[in-house]
Amino acid sequence: MRIIHTSDWHLGQHFYGKSRAPEHQQFLNWLIEQSQSQQIDAIIVAGDIFDTGTPPSYAREMYFDFIAKLHQANCQLVVLAGNHDSVAMLSESQNLLQQLSTRVISAVSDNMAEQVFVLNSLKTEQQAVICAIPFIRPRDIVKSYAGQSASEKQRSLQQAITGHYQTLFSQAQTLSVENQAEDTRLSIIATGHLTTIGASLSESVRDIYIGTLEAFPASEFPAADYIALGHIHRPQKVTKSEHIRYSGSPIALSFDEAKTEKSIVIAEFKNGELSDVELCPVPCFQALAMVKTQLETLTDNIMAVVEANHSERKENIWLDIEIESAEYLQDLSVRIEQIIAELPVEVLLVRRSKKSRLEMPSHEKKITLSELSVQDVFDARMELESWQSDEQQQRRTRLNSLYLDIAEQTQLASSAAHSPELNSIIDNSSDTKTEQK
Repeated sequence: MRIIHTSDWHLGQHFYGKSRAPEHQQFLNWLIEQSQSQQIDAIIVAGDIFDTGTPPSYAREMYFDFIAKLHQANCQLVVLAGNHDSVAMLSESQNLLQQLSTRVISAVSDNMAEQVFVLNSLKTEQQAVICAIPFIRPRDIVKSYAGQSASEKQRSLQQAITGHYQTLFSQAQTLSVENQAEDTRLSIIATGHLTTIGASLSESVRDIYIGTLEAFPASEFPAADYIALGHIHRPQKVTKSEHIRYSGSPIALSFDEAKTEKSIVIAEFKNGELSDVELCPVPCFQALAMVKTQLETLTDNIMAVVEANHSERKENIWLDIEIESAEYLQDLSVRIEQIIAELPVEVLLVRRSKKSRLEMPSHEKKITLSELSVQDVFDARMELESWQSDEQQQRRTRLNSLYLDIAEQTQLASSAAHSPELNSIIDNSSDTKTEQK
């Protein structure tokens, strides 16, 4: 059996005012071509299909159109929800999409058959068992109690996630040997949408375990033949293991990913085990570049980026210009407009480097919010406090946990603005957390 492992599509993303729809459509067309030319039996999407819980209509249309075309190509699809995805939105079409060779797993549940099942190839007689585990929300698998320390909550959550994986894996082992000849079994593929210890992050990746569990130890994963992970946007192995991988996102979702070669993973299974893993590079459909420069070399550095990136491309290069200067850059926008007037570029972001912002005298600081992330603002406020004693450090950890909790709830509330189902989820979640606190 041959599968494609991909993740973190973020359909519907707007990038500093720019739509990613053309890139996403080109990627999905390319992915269908790969499923046919590479003789793929199934595609696994390990979370974050959409960028928000209420994606624009064109993103949903793109998603359903892809499913229909993949079904016509006799290729199975397994879709796992990520932390950006709406459980309610993905769930509403589960039964319908199952008629189009697509299994959607939107949340952790008590129904074992929804999360552990045999995947049958539509092209051959090959089979594999899937432990289909989506993004795990802490409230789905663990309860916190008043008086628990941060370390106790972290340990409790890690144990709960480990236990969930082991429970599903035990069921997968049973399925893998049922109706098989003696001494043979089906391959077991597990999934996940989480951060593992040592994973290389990028600016567009959000913390997702509400401050209680920063990263999950890879040693706690079960002994599946392959583990398809999502959430981290850079393609990478986990603990140098061939069989535990992040596929990474198919397009760059932040400027610091601009130089990362995007790829999908093609995994092949024979005789009940992983036989081959291959990275297949995804074409770049939109050039992005960071220009880290000083005022004196601004023109030369922009020209160098254009020469390096613009060959026969029709689209303009999107630029993020980061200036190393502690001075107030009053006429910078006008100067940049003059430089790029005849160049095939669009400047989406202009900012000082973080180092330069920190070096500015406090009475001269004129930093705009566009130069800061929400996390930057929170961190700056926290730096105004004293965190010397053990008690103060515990308070800092608690405040950070509460901040991440509120940030997640705010994101969910924003996504739920036009969704009664999501509003209900938020209300129930808030009631639960009030009881727990």
